[in-house]
Amino acid sequence: MLCELGWADLQLALFQPVGYQARMLSVIIETCNDEEALARTLASLVSGAVEGLVRDVVVCDLGSGDATRQVAEHAGCVWTTGGIADAVKTAKGDWLLLLEPGARLLGDWTEAVAVHAARSGAAARFSRDRSSRAPFLARMLSRPGPLAQGLLLPRRQAVVLARHADSAAALARGLAMKTLRAAILPADRKEKKSSDHYSSRTVAR
Repeated sequence: MLCELGWADLQLALFQPVGYQARMLSVIIETCNDEEALARTLASLVSGAVEGLVRDVVVCDLGSGDATRQVAEHAGCVWTTGGIADAVKTAKGDWLLLLEPGARLLGDWTEAVAVHAARSGAAARFSRDRSSRAPFLARMLSRPGPLAQGLLLPRRQAVVLARHADSAAALARGLAMKTLRAAILPADRKEKKSSDHYSSRTVAR
């Protein structure tokens, strides 16, 4: 199953010195009992690793009791449990990409990220895939989270924001962002709410 998802390619590619500017991008994914969702997100990152854009993937875990850690480590990700500030410090890239577990990047997202990083110092998010857009009434009743479309930002900016954030979502909340043309298929909200509920109970303890 791992090879079918392309994880073996991701693990191998993360250690190959080719591609974009010295592997400029670090991906951070905050998890809590998200083994299946994490697998889907990692599969969508394979192209970025193979093309040399992705330098490392940091999984910031909030207390998983399932196989999330095994999924992360098998794919060659860095595992952290010290919160979002620690994850940001651990990341090695000059640019960081924060994603929700379950979100999938589509199409030629690597080029969009590389071009934006080369031309702008501003934070950005991906365009929501049209097939994932809910009806108008549903969108009005249920607003997406601040990380639903991902968050791409310079590492130096993330370091400052992380000092006052207790989660990846808190880091992104209220931040002005440009919108990239590249699309993202957001994480399933029902799945995300279940994970968020477990996370809040874990933190409360």
